[in-house]
Amino acid sequence: MSAELDPALLDALARFARLPRVLIALDFDGTLAPEVDVPDEARALPEAHEALLALAALPNTAVALVSGRSLESLAHVGQLPDAVPLIGSHGLEVRLAPDDVRPAATADDRARVDRLRAVVAPLVEMVEGAWIEEKPAGFAVHTRTVEQAAARALIDTVRTAAWQTDERMTVRDGKNLIEFSARDATKGDGLELLRRELRPDAVLFAGDDVTDEDALAVLDPGDVGIKVGSADTVAPYRVHDPAGMVAVLELLVAKRGSVAE
Repeated sequence: MSAELDPALLDALARFARLPRVLIALDFDGTLAPEVDVPDEARALPEAHEALLALAALPNTAVALVSGRSLESLAHVGQLPDAVPLIGSHGLEVRLAPDDVRPAATADDRARVDRLRAVVAPLVEMVEGAWIEEKPAGFAVHTRTVEQAAARALIDTVRTAAWQTDERMTVRDGKNLIEFSARDATKGDGLELLRRELRPDAVLFAGDDVTDEDALAVLDPGDVGIKVGSADTVAPYRVHDPAGMVAVLELLVAKRGSVAE
């Protein structure tokens, strides 16, 4: 499948694979897993999941997931060993190891979120197909199955309600959703934490959503940034879809495996 990748990306992956210690950090939805209407049913493409397990088993090769999902949801859909680090809630939740899980919210955070949810929930209930995803330090309003005009109207309405209720609330737009959080963190923050803790020689990060740009923007010159899809990006490399990421991961398995031998 590597022949389907851009030659410049192939060269970057070959250089990356030869480094002594690397971190492969990836968004999940839309990057490893096709987008689905029921988030709990999302799963990485089987070939992607197999490649991640193979990479995680190689020496000096760290694999991590960095997602807007809650840590609990990410662990559920990711189906990776407990030793694989997870960054959830856009960097607010961190699981570096089974015995190193860092909380996302204080009691004050949760109280602020509860107040906002009480205002927003009735607005969401009025729109067929819209729903709220709970997160430890906030929540997201999903509109994937809502008619386009109604979705835009709902997002505008809840954005205004949030500003009037708690102007300190962090607001993020994503694919078919708007998210509110009592604390400000980004996937870039999560990726930088992983870099500090794991100390790789270089990082590969790939993502498809607007929020993934925060992580792509903090990559260093020797790192590899990959945009999944056709949206605007700061990433120097691109694949079309999760199947393209399968090609990337399988190539890394082959090249890192040969380095380890």
